[in-house]
Amino acid sequence: MNTILSKLFEHKSLTREEARDIMLNIADGRYNDNQLSAFMTVYLMRSITPAELSGFRDAILLRRVAVDLASDDAIDIVGTGGDGKNTFNISTASCFVVAGAGRKVVKHGNYGASSVSGASNVLEQHGVKFTADEDKLRRSLEESGVAFLHAPFFSPALKSVGPVRRSLRMRTFFNMLGPLVNPTLPKNQLLGVYNLKLMRLYRYIAQNEGINCTVVHSLDGYDEISLTSPFKVATPEAEFVLNPSDICLSQIRQEDLFGGDTVEEAARVFDDVLSGKASQARLDCVSANAAYALLTLEPELGIDRALGMAQASLRDGAALDAFRKFVDLNS
Repeated sequence: MNTILSKLFEHKSLTREEARDIMLNIADGRYNDNQLSAFMTVYLMRSITPAELSGFRDAILLRRVAVDLASDDAIDIVGTGGDGKNTFNISTASCFVVAGAGRKVVKHGNYGASSVSGASNVLEQHGVKFTADEDKLRRSLEESGVAFLHAPFFSPALKSVGPVRRSLRMRTFFNMLGPLVNPTLPKNQLLGVYNLKLMRLYRYIAQNEGINCTVVHSLDGYDEISLTSPFKVATPEAEFVLNPSDICLSQIRQEDLFGGDTVEEAARVFDDVLSGKASQARLDCVSANAAYALLTLEPELGIDRALGMAQASLRDGAALDAFRKFVDLNS
């Protein structure tokens, strides 16, 4: 590790093969916490290269616990995190809205490392027991529309760096990796990123790997469609910037998206959204993200119809029903 760090401190980059080998060593627990912390800190001071990110991804997928859910028509809805906004669990709520609209979601998630409540936190707060049992995951997907894959159960490297990430309490390159290493290798993805440079990087990797991926970023720094500013959308075919009014929604305030100071508070906000009791701002934000997930699966819908489907899923209780089934099946 000292040799690796010296190379990086001299502003040199790793090859894809070097990055892969380092991540394999991380997965095998060959570095101590101080070495891991120093290694992660390097990437807070400079940008990660496509070769480095691809190499890290190669290693995590090589060592993953593979899962086949026969889910070619499913989508993963995930943000990188690390935007420092401490929002409520927007992408997780969007998963159940999409499920309520009759589509399948294979969500890959973890505990919050740079925020109060990650996907795993809010689901665990509701009594969900994580599993790597393929039969249970497949049943959850078929009956509730959602299968949740808790990252440490499937990726040894993500598990081994968990304590260091939590102690740093800031964004690391593992935030970038999480959305790329869903063990089911979903063919469809709605991916939120915290800056435009990362949007270009993800789009490049998605195109190389043949993933039908829509990448979104709000221009005021959110790793989702926040409706607090104009937002950029990158599909396999095009890139464009939209205002909330372009999709017939109102611009909202950043404080409308605050997720609370504890997991308990975040869970209450999450419940209010799925039960339709949340503010219109929060409901609109989740609906917008769910709509672009539906559009990723079925571009022919168009944004007006996709948004209408998402809003109906919340209004008619279908999203809440999907969540209740999910909790029953996974408790």
